[in-house]
Amino acid sequence: MVHQVLESVTNDIIERSRDSRTKYLARIDAAVENGPHRAQLACGNLVHGFAACSAGEKADLSGTVKANIGIISAYNDMLSAHQPYKDYPDLIKQAAVDAGGVAQFAGGVPAMCDGVTQGQAGMELSLFSRDVIAMSAAIGLSHNMFDGALFLGICDKIVPGLLISALSFGHLPAVFVPGGPMPSGLPNKEKVRIRQLYAEGKVGRDALLKAESESYHSPGTCTFYGTANSNQMMVEMMGLHLPGSSFVNPNTPLRDALTKSATEQVLKYTAMGDDFRPIGHMIDEKAIVNAMVGLMATGGSTNHTMHLVAIAKAAGIIINWDDFDKITKIIPLLTRIYPNGDADINHFQAAGGMGVLIGELLEQGLMHEDIVSVAATRGMSSYTQEPKLVDGELVWEEGPGKSLDETVISTVAKPFSKSGGLHLIHGNLGRGMSKISAVAEEHQIVEAAAMVFDDQDDVVACFKRGEMEKDLIVVLRFQGPKANGMPELHKLTPLLGSLQDKGFHVAIVTDGRMSGASGKVPSAIHMCPECEEGGPLTRVQDGDMLHLNTQSGELNILVEDDEFNARTPHVKVSTDHHYGMGRELFDSFRKGVSSAETGAINMFNVE
Repeated sequence: MVHQVLESVTNDIIERSRDSRTKYLARIDAAVENGPHRAQLACGNLVHGFAACSAGEKADLSGTVKANIGIISAYNDMLSAHQPYKDYPDLIKQAAVDAGGVAQFAGGVPAMCDGVTQGQAGMELSLFSRDVIAMSAAIGLSHNMFDGALFLGICDKIVPGLLISALSFGHLPAVFVPGGPMPSGLPNKEKVRIRQLYAEGKVGRDALLKAESESYHSPGTCTFYGTANSNQMMVEMMGLHLPGSSFVNPNTPLRDALTKSATEQVLKYTAMGDDFRPIGHMIDEKAIVNAMVGLMATGGSTNHTMHLVAIAKAAGIIINWDDFDKITKIIPLLTRIYPNGDADINHFQAAGGMGVLIGELLEQGLMHEDIVSVAATRGMSSYTQEPKLVDGELVWEEGPGKSLDETVISTVAKPFSKSGGLHLIHGNLGRGMSKISAVAEEHQIVEAAAMVFDDQDDVVACFKRGEMEKDLIVVLRFQGPKANGMPELHKLTPLLGSLQDKGFHVAIVTDGRMSGASGKVPSAIHMCPECEEGGPLTRVQDGDMLHLNTQSGELNILVEDDEFNARTPHVKVSTDHHYGMGRELFDSFRKGVSSAETGAINMFNVE
């Protein structure tokens, strides 16, 4: 039986979304009515679609007997997580032929690396890249040649962008194909220690570069639990990955077998068969709630408090931060993966991985089993199984019934925390989010004087001058979507972490984002309304006392209301962040973007 609160939240979302969901489903159902879509193409259209194909493929695609699968890939050589996708198209095409279908590479999407752009001008394009990815994938699928799609993507904005696009083509079945994490390298905790020493000027760039290279050392996803691995967790919680496939290392026989199997599965689910599973029907209110549950149970990335809102909206589903707040109060923290523990994602996988996590949540009634997944058995019960190669054949066997390492995956009876890893923040400075799972309990409540900045580089300069050696709450303004694209502010974490380690009480309050891997320093981020729209942070002054309680979710300025409200809001007039590194091309995005709380959406009506 599903937990009463979880059922209530789900029902609230269903009722709130009734009109928009009904309209969405009507649109995608209308798109299905005429069967295989290339049958609607004129001869001249169709031959352009297969002109470069082999004679056999031309024959297959000219008829309506064999299904054609579109491949959308975020491959590039620069991203370690996406480099393994280089050879996937050929693997998929052959698997499709062997399974009686056809596959074509429909299009590539841009895939930027937040690790490369962190603290750089390019990071100001990062959040907007999600919407560019969604639109790029839509162009790839717009040729009306396809009966289903495979989506190849892993990292931060890439999977949300692909999901939004997949839902805009909700009449097609879709399977998401992961690439897997790189093997474990230098422990993440040691990497952070070297970063802080570098920030303090105690080690040089050579030592820092060595540590970073030993941490990020091979093809595959970064091993810490940031936005990329949170993506993989959520996609599996929504039933769009094959069971147990999220965290299998790249360039292994099992990884290749899972990719082939994903191809076989999507072919089974087209409208040409008898088990039609369009993604627009699969991703319903229960699937979205499952993603929120997974986010809280694992202490995942705060970025998804925006991305999930946008993803849900693409399916005609309306969720909000109050839904996250209600869910986090009933979902305990069940994992310890860096930054909220010493283990990395490979240790999580070795401890039982997604199978153990899903099994525990299902047993305790803390997620929905009755959604339509891409697994053969449709629902989520088979996601307690794990894939294996037996005599060269891919099989699924029941995984461990309980955690193989309770320091990494625990139980509802003995959680790492009674509430989930993300908390809603509210008070007289607006509403925001906080990742509390990685913050030690003694640091979760901070009351200190504000130091106000309008640029992260000014924070760095102030730190280097030694002016931050005290209790303080950094207030960093004009970092929201409309101001400068809402860059992640992860380069501030080593500085503030260094101050915290010296015994100072520190926190950060901002309308910007922190990295999905940030967490040791208490924060209130994504603050709404943002400063570009005159939000309350524009009236905070140096020396104002602030009180942040991330446990209760309270953030307040300790100034009399009349005095605070009478202040003239500070206005930032500099446009330095609107030009260079392509930023001038995104002016319409900055002007048209919705708030962080409504998903930072540019592409479709958010009313």
